[in-house]
Amino acid sequence: MSPANRRTADASVIAAVHHPLRRRLIDLIAVEGPATASRLAEATGELVGNISHHLKVLAAAGVIVEAPELAKSRRERWWRTAHASYPQSSAATSGGPAADLVATSAEEAELVRHASKVRAWFEDRAEYDEAWLDAAFAIESWVTVTPERLDELSERLQTLIQEYVEAPGDGEGVERVFVFAHAVPAKP
Repeated sequence: MSPANRRTADASVIAAVHHPLRRRLIDLIAVEGPATASRLAEATGELVGNISHHLKVLAAAGVIVEAPELAKSRRERWWRTAHASYPQSSAATSGGPAADLVATSAEEAELVRHASKVRAWFEDRAEYDEAWLDAAFAIESWVTVTPERLDELSERLQTLIQEYVEAPGDGEGVERVFVFAHAVPAKP
């Protein structure tokens, strides 16, 4: 069983995806929709030339693709994501010790990124009303499973989350919510 959220990737794709600015660009394009380098530069506070460079790296890795139908001129370049998800695990790599090192570093950076989203919530939650304070959650459990059952759990969680991605809420009170989960063998 191979969950939809796992794909084999070489070190170049993992390095492209897990660079901090490129990861932010991927998030912005995924959340806000297709964008130009100018729009992304405005959103990130970076220079357009820097953004263009990182977009080229993402395109070369096959992470984003051009959306020429959105261009109003031949000089304008729009970009959209090419995939719904990206490798999150060193198990998704192929390519030996150097690739494993890149993947492990990327995993560690991704964990820091996840934790930073939660820390930002802790800092900003006073700005939200009671409904959001009650709705935000963290969950943890110990389960005893085989690798196959863990794959099944991963698939079921991905399917459930994908339902919310494909049918986003609308109307008053809607907010973007960052959802992540980790399931790893561990000892208490």
